[in-house]
Amino acid sequence: MSYQLLIDSIWEDRKLAKLPENKEVIGSIINRLDTGQIRVAEPGADGWKVYEWIKKAVILYFSVTEMETLHSGPFEFYDKIPLKKDFAKQGIRVVPQALARYGSYLARGVILMPSYVNIGAYIDEGTMVDTWATVGSCAQIGKHVHLSGGVGIGGVLEPVQASPVIVEDGAFIGSRCIVVEGVRVGREAVLGAGVVLTMSTKIIDVTGENPVYYEGYIPEHSVVIPGSYTKRFPSGEYQVPCALIIGRRKESTDKKTSLNDALRDFKVAV
Repeated sequence: MSYQLLIDSIWEDRKLAKLPENKEVIGSIINRLDTGQIRVAEPGADGWKVYEWIKKAVILYFSVTEMETLHSGPFEFYDKIPLKKDFAKQGIRVVPQALARYGSYLARGVILMPSYVNIGAYIDEGTMVDTWATVGSCAQIGKHVHLSGGVGIGGVLEPVQASPVIVEDGAFIGSRCIVVEGVRVGREAVLGAGVVLTMSTKIIDVTGENPVYYEGYIPEHSVVIPGSYTKRFPSGEYQVPCALIIGRRKESTDKKTSLNDALRDFKVAV
């Protein structure tokens, strides 16, 4: 029986999770997540594909593991999931107070400033997770992404059919941005400081004569700032947050230069 079929059967009958052979399979799947052999979602020719059975395995893993006291130097934790180890061997820089849970994947060249990465998350090579940024469970972060200080990337385990947050290659997420509820940030997009993106956030391209609206997706190369629009309520009209696409990041072989130009040209704070 394939891993997927087995996990689906255990999901339908949770008593099966207690069998030693099934606990071993669940643990093996989490190990494969931890080493990047599998991932919760991945890009393909027809867009991103989410593997619900892997999310089910993560949830089942919580049910088959016991709470235990964990020590790291003078620090004590009480949890079911251990922390990742052997960062030097994997070519990952981890500054003190950065925490990554077992079952998350960090590719070679990732830098973690004091930050947090949850189980099921996937962070690709060369990405910087800056101070006090968080990467939630199952979030998918691409290559050479910059998550600035205080960024909150939301996690999702249940419902299992829900898509995770996806930040594609080369994106720059400015300070204190929040990206949750399965929003996808396209390749090399720039979010200015304080942009909040949920699946219900209006994303408005204001670069043309007429506004163009998006929900749940920031197009590739977009430069985005926080904005607001007027909405009528029974008690009157009020300003509601939105995100404004104010331009496009220039194509360039030197992506750092391109990013700096975008921030200068559009006066975006990060």
